[in-house]
Amino acid sequence: MNTRDAAVLVLEDGRVFTGVPYGARGETFGEAVFTTGMTGYQETLTDPSYRRQIVVQTAPQIGNTGWNSEDNESSRIWVAGYAVRDPARVPSNWRSETTLEGELQSQSVVGVAGIDTRALVRHLRERGAMRAGVFSGDALTDTPELVERVLDSPPMEGADLTGEVSTATRYVVPATGERRFTVAAPDLGIKSNTPRMMAARGIETHVLPATATLEEILELGADGVFLPNGPGDPATADGAVELTKQVLERGIPLFGICFGNQILGRALGRGTYKMRYGHRGINIPVIDHTTRTVAITAQNHGFALEGELGERFDTPFGRAEFSHGCPNDGTVEGVRALDVPAFSVQYHPEAAAGPHDAAYLFDQFVELMTGAR
Repeated sequence: MNTRDAAVLVLEDGRVFTGVPYGARGETFGEAVFTTGMTGYQETLTDPSYRRQIVVQTAPQIGNTGWNSEDNESSRIWVAGYAVRDPARVPSNWRSETTLEGELQSQSVVGVAGIDTRALVRHLRERGAMRAGVFSGDALTDTPELVERVLDSPPMEGADLTGEVSTATRYVVPATGERRFTVAAPDLGIKSNTPRMMAARGIETHVLPATATLEEILELGADGVFLPNGPGDPATADGAVELTKQVLERGIPLFGICFGNQILGRALGRGTYKMRYGHRGINIPVIDHTTRTVAITAQNHGFALEGELGERFDTPFGRAEFSHGCPNDGTVEGVRALDVPAFSVQYHPEAAAGPHDAAYLFDQFVELMTGAR
């Protein structure tokens, strides 16, 4: 194969997967992770939680529905790189406006296609998510040199990335119809569909920079605070944790998802840890400890809270419990404060993409704010 027509994905442990360029040519570095969703690749690529990650699709055929201007979850593609097995030659969907590869090229996202993604995913499941690089075109050199360059790239553990994805200025997503509540949402990496889900429930969402202060939230007269998803290591998010503690002290209703779940957990005094390969996909079961029901959820996280499903513990703000858990591996998937109005889950109830099983959590947030009044 002509090297100009080749692309490689190189893992930090020296494993190499050879394919062809997909998207932009060049080089990129990030943490190699896999997502199990068979659909929703556009929402995945534009999810800020994937900042500095090379996403591997476990579903073999990707790109069938092309790309449109309506399904983006943010203003741009955030993944560091992309790896697929069998990209669609021609998209086939009435909403398609361009091809997936064309969009990757226009946004300079370096990818690789034609690799054995099943072997790659098995490797990551056994060895864990790890640093990687994708190289094509003039960036292709000898394998030992490429491995060294991957090893020189920063790891995800200890990465503080919220400032890289947060909005620089405040913006408002108005309620649909009558405004019932005002919610402040520090932008840790929020997805577009989340404020839309709240808007449908009469909530006006003020999305603030990640550096937002309690004073700004109080000036808004916010009925509640929402902590969204986001990228990086929650152990670095001291500013968001401190803000959450201040919100809890004030007794302002709080709802967190994904990264926000880890932030609330830290504010309640619990630690976090890096998972072996994380949960990423739209088909992950979660048990609600209080109702003993199971929801199929959309998830994207590589860190989790330390603890066990159903565990109750004391915090500076009263009692709390781990309310949700994943039956696949026992990972904590939710925390609820019992003496202050706050709860969170480790998944994405806005379902973009994903099942709608967990949409009721937004209704619980409304009930929390109603009760606080």
